[in-house]
Amino acid sequence: MVLWEQHCCLPLIPDAALEELARYQRPGGAYVSVNVGYAPHSYDDVVGLIAAWSLRIAASERLRQAFAVTDIAADRVAVAFDLEDSGPLGGRLDRVQEFYDLGVRTMLPTYNHRNQAGHGCLDAVDEGLTAYGRDLVRAMNAAGMVADGSHCSIRTGLDLCTVSEQPVIYSHSCMRAVWDHPRNITDEQARACAATGGVIGITGVGIFLGANDVTVDAFVRHIDYAVELVGPEHVGLSTDFSFDGDDLNDEMRRNPHLFPAAYTAWGPIRFTPPEGLFAIEDALRDRGYPPDAIAGILGGNFLRVATQVWK
Repeated sequence: MVLWEQHCCLPLIPDAALEELARYQRPGGAYVSVNVGYAPHSYDDVVGLIAAWSLRIAASERLRQAFAVTDIAADRVAVAFDLEDSGPLGGRLDRVQEFYDLGVRTMLPTYNHRNQAGHGCLDAVDEGLTAYGRDLVRAMNAAGMVADGSHCSIRTGLDLCTVSEQPVIYSHSCMRAVWDHPRNITDEQARACAATGGVIGITGVGIFLGANDVTVDAFVRHIDYAVELVGPEHVGLSTDFSFDGDDLNDEMRRNPHLFPAAYTAWGPIRFTPPEGLFAIEDALRDRGYPPDAIAGILGGNFLRVATQVWK
């Protein structure tokens, strides 16, 4: 049974504590996708960070960079990269293939706010993907990179599912019907994602699960709802754990004007740590989920998407 963590965050610096990713290791093997950049970062920022991290992963006895699904094995944690915004492309679609070759396996068109590709979940106006954004999705399909609707606006997420010829995911998003937060997705978005063969990665961020609630019950409420809505084969896990969470909360305290009330109303943001995924597995078993459904939610469903999409 593979554990698949579809998104987490380390400090975006060359000497970040990469060995912390070994906390995901389990007997059946583990995969983790770690963010290497988002809206504020340039092409050079991302390429430089990937180069530094790739060298360190190659030298590690506990980690292995995942270029193919066959790189996922029991002896080490397989690590790939994701981009939370298409801005680092600098408007050049040929860089999709370049980033894929460097190990980026997932990318979001937008991060919270409008950019060249489309609109974000915090925008007051939602016009979906732009013409460039549609071309971006096609370039991702061609390269083998998975399109991700997390942080995107409702319309942008729905457009992703219309344009993409491959499965679309929401790597780290909870269900808006369970907790009404602008970062959570609607039932319509979830159904559209599932119709592509994609997966919704329920995330362990307290303000997306509830009123900064990181209990197992809060996490499983979103899983239960998603499973009832689209079936267990379209649900996965993605904690969005910030190994630099203290730095994030410090920034929010220093710059409250930069963060809407939906992020600050409950004090410092709480996160589900990597070890919390093992408690989710136990909770699903206690609730009577069949073994094949648990295996899919824990990692098999995202593995299926990667097997289909990655080149």
